[in-house]
Amino acid sequence: MVASPSLVAPINSTFSHLFQLCAHGGRAALAAGLAAHARMLVSGFVPTAFVSNCLLQMYARCADAAYARRVFDAMPHRDTVSWNTMLTAYTHSGDITTAISLFDAMPNPDVVSWNALISSYCQRGMYRESVALFLEMARSGVASDQTTFAVLLKSCGALDDLALGVQIHALAVKTGLGIDVRTGSALVDMYGKCSSLEDALFFFYAMPDRNWVSWGAAIAACVQNGQYTCGLELFMEMQRSGMGVSQPAYASAFRSCAAMSCLSTGRQLHAHAIKNKFNTDRIVGTAIVDVYAKANSLVDAKRAFFGLPSHTVETCNAMMVGLVRAGLGNEGMELFQFMTRSGIGFDAVSLSGVFSACAEIKGYLQGLQVHCLAMKSGFDADICVRNAILDLYGKCKALVEAYLVFQDMEQRDSVSWNAIIAALEQNGHYEDTVVHFNEMLRFGMEPDDFTYGSVLKACAALQSLEFGLMVHDKVIKSGLGSDAFVASTVVDMYCKCGMMADAQKLHDRIGRQELVSWNAIMSGFSLNKQSEDAHKFFSQMLDMGLKPDHFTYATVLDTCANLATIEIGKQIHGQIIKQEMLVDEYISSTLIDMYAKCGYMQDSLLMFEKAHKRDFVSWNAMICGYALHGQGVEALQMFDRMQKENVVPNHATFVAVLRACSHVGLLDDGCRYFHQMTSRYKLEPQLEHFACMVDILGRSKGPREAQEFISTMPFEADAVIWKTLLSVCKIHRDVEVAELAASNVLLLDPEDSSVYILLSNVYAESGKWVDVSRTRRLMRQGRLKKEPGCSWIEVQSEMHGFLVGDNVHPRSRELYDMLNYLIDEMKLSGYEPDLAYFAEEGSAFEQDQLHGIVGG
Repeated sequence: MVASPSLVAPINSTFSHLFQLCAHGGRAALAAGLAAHARMLVSGFVPTAFVSNCLLQMYARCADAAYARRVFDAMPHRDTVSWNTMLTAYTHSGDITTAISLFDAMPNPDVVSWNALISSYCQRGMYRESVALFLEMARSGVASDQTTFAVLLKSCGALDDLALGVQIHALAVKTGLGIDVRTGSALVDMYGKCSSLEDALFFFYAMPDRNWVSWGAAIAACVQNGQYTCGLELFMEMQRSGMGVSQPAYASAFRSCAAMSCLSTGRQLHAHAIKNKFNTDRIVGTAIVDVYAKANSLVDAKRAFFGLPSHTVETCNAMMVGLVRAGLGNEGMELFQFMTRSGIGFDAVSLSGVFSACAEIKGYLQGLQVHCLAMKSGFDADICVRNAILDLYGKCKALVEAYLVFQDMEQRDSVSWNAIIAALEQNGHYEDTVVHFNEMLRFGMEPDDFTYGSVLKACAALQSLEFGLMVHDKVIKSGLGSDAFVASTVVDMYCKCGMMADAQKLHDRIGRQELVSWNAIMSGFSLNKQSEDAHKFFSQMLDMGLKPDHFTYATVLDTCANLATIEIGKQIHGQIIKQEMLVDEYISSTLIDMYAKCGYMQDSLLMFEKAHKRDFVSWNAMICGYALHGQGVEALQMFDRMQKENVVPNHATFVAVLRACSHVGLLDDGCRYFHQMTSRYKLEPQLEHFACMVDILGRSKGPREAQEFISTMPFEADAVIWKTLLSVCKIHRDVEVAELAASNVLLLDPEDSSVYILLSNVYAESGKWVDVSRTRRLMRQGRLKKEPGCSWIEVQSEMHGFLVGDNVHPRSRELYDMLNYLIDEMKLSGYEPDLAYFAEEGSAFEQDQLHGIVGG
């Protein structure tokens, strides 16, 4: 509280001096000002115009415009200063309407009067109006000063109107104010904001005098135009010039570090700011928090945040962005609660941040509450907030809500379209993704890398090569063909459409040093069952010195599982341990799956028990592994354990469970689990589940029960289901149902040679050798060949593959000698092969070779 100057002032102090002292003290000196005013009235002193103006200014600064207006109205004589003081009081209070009325009533407004109104328009974002008022001022014959040009140039920068800015610059030069340091600083700022950095720096270096405002404007211009290194160099040049430091210069320098995620330089600047006692400044402190947050150094960000004497909306926003970027959505939401409860408040940026936090944790209910708050506060009209809401609903699988928000948007930018397109793609609505992409183009919006990423993923999921090629063509025309993210997504699209040669060409052309492209091509080889090629590419990638990431290791482990190359898998496991990646649940679940598929169930179980976090993928891998190796009881025990731990199973889980029931022959359990899918977990059975049930029923009750079950299915059976029925017919020697199943398979896939083999096996099991011969003959007449059997073995980290009748292996003679030796030993032990199963199968050469091996 400022002491009352009227009580302590010397006897010769004038009232004007007392009012000026109070005016400088601000609102805290209002009581002293009132006392001085009362003393003047009691003393009978008749104030001059100067004293009245001092009194008017005191009320304007210490109280509000209403107090000042009463003094103004009571003044017997008003001069230009009186009018300007009152006008400034109204503009500062935000009462622009009364300010305009007062301005219109002024007898002779001067440059200060015009500047007050022009500046008021500018401060409220009414930039066009401020320029129009300046033109009116020029027509009235009032000459501009430094303040006029500074405000006008600020409006040009805000409008991003370079042409208008150049005209104002020319006018400033004409009036002789072009070299004034205040006007010059405003010119540097205007050129920077109008994306004309070259002009900004040219004018900056041409200035005869520069102050900290000029330096701050030049550094900010570099940062605004993406020249972050240049901004930092200018900051260092400012220090060398002896100019010292300023709040804007620090803020811009820290923004450069944040944009480049340059942690080391940010720390040096932070130390520099502490030395100069700027670290607790509100704006500089916010910029420091932002640097650490964007450099993923949350410990430093939190230390800087809590080290500030007070927190503002901007400071909290910077911290929240960092928390969300680090995946700490819950902490981001807690910070937002702190902002609302502590009275700090929030803005559109805060809401965008907390919506992203809700999206991060899939917090649909929390997001709904924040959405209500956004509507209540009126911030939901902001396009950035709307886009964040769209993203939230998309990631929470609330497509209906997302679509309603999108349709309700009066204004949509590229981010809005990206959000709805990504939401559709992420939720499996691939056709709608493509439709909305076409809609976006029709509305004249230009797609970016995020747009193309989502659309190409949709094309890959649909295996729509035709549309994928069209999108790739647009990518090339847009100049994004060499973008690492887009190019890798194109590679992935070609892989999933089966075009491995094209994918490899694209990878070779643009992705030699991009890890994301290597990951895409290796994933493509794995997907297309070309695991050996995936291993070769992995070796090439290591030879080039590229460091694998989580996705790389997961892909290679998947190929090890496909090939059962356990030794390579163990080596990859060792590398993962060295790089401390085991905490990644994606990696751990892939390791569990790899050991399970290679038959190492004990190692798989050990990995499962040691996993830091187990999701449904890890549980599925264990259940599938047990089912795959005929350990049905263990598979079902694992499923029961999964349910007890409240892990929600998915379709893949139930496929494994039903297969386990089939292996063990548990008909009742199989039926119970099948019905549990819909009754408890609301999962609609798919063809794979019906195929498992056909197998269970066929093995337990016979083919006719299985056939009856097929007739009750809600959709038409596919070839897999009919072949499953055909397979169980062999067990029960049911020729009639086998023939029905075979005819249905051939209707769906006439080129499937396995049907003839399965049917002939049923005939053979039933002793119908004539039908066996007829079936084999039909197969030859249709020029259908049985897919040759294939096996492989890993010896000393080297894969050896074999086909039926294969003579390619360099040691094939030794192998056949050993095979014949083993067959002789089998004969001596009493084994007699049933040659009837081989009747009329294969060429004459193959049969001779077969009889030579098994018949001696």
